[in-house]
Amino acid sequence: MTDIKVIIPAFNEADSISKVIAEIPDIVSEIVVVSNNSTDDTIKNAKKAGATVLSENRKGYGYACLCGMDYVAKQSKLPDIIVFIDGDYSDYPEELHELVAPILEKDTDFVIGARVKRLREEGSMTPQQVFGNWLATFLMKLLFGATFTDLGPFRAIKYDKLLTLEMEDKTYGWTVEMQLKALKRKLTYTEVPVRYKKRIGISKVSGTVKGSIFAGVKILGWIFKYSIK
Repeated sequence: MTDIKVIIPAFNEADSISKVIAEIPDIVSEIVVVSNNSTDDTIKNAKKAGATVLSENRKGYGYACLCGMDYVAKQSKLPDIIVFIDGDYSDYPEELHELVAPILEKDTDFVIGARVKRLREEGSMTPQQVFGNWLATFLMKLLFGATFTDLGPFRAIKYDKLLTLEMEDKTYGWTVEMQLKALKRKLTYTEVPVRYKKRIGISKVSGTVKGSIFAGVKILGWIFKYSIK
């Protein structure tokens, strides 16, 4: 039986984290929530919902994801697939079935949940998110011939392939780093259209001008770094 583990980076997601955990299908063997220096009841609520809870006090999306990966790497039985999903309830966790299907049925290495316009709730993505996704994926197509249309955080990847990527970004560049390295390592990949709704609470990235600018700089930095290699 395929072993699937889920990693959820979470910073002050007390109001949403239990909803995310509850709707993750039972084909998953373990749900790992990484509290990224949360100051609310994220840890308490995640534990109550049945997740394994870790703490990463260094702020940064990538720090939280790396913490989850480090935990998984130390287990005696390693998983076959890792799924990443945000803790803000903007994704539909039950769509994990569709997300991992290309891996299980077609042996695809890496799958992105693409937040296509027709399936997005109005207002679920800010204008800067929509533009940033378009620009990043356009540049990846132009420079690397990629077919990505989104940098969606809901994603699945074979665990052994994830290790070959040697992920390192600590903050907002995590998603685009994974996609760029997947291209460089010639991983097979595809996108699955997923629904997307307004998150619970305010985004720590796109909800602030500073966060949006910093994320944009990080994403473009990774793309241009790889374009000159």
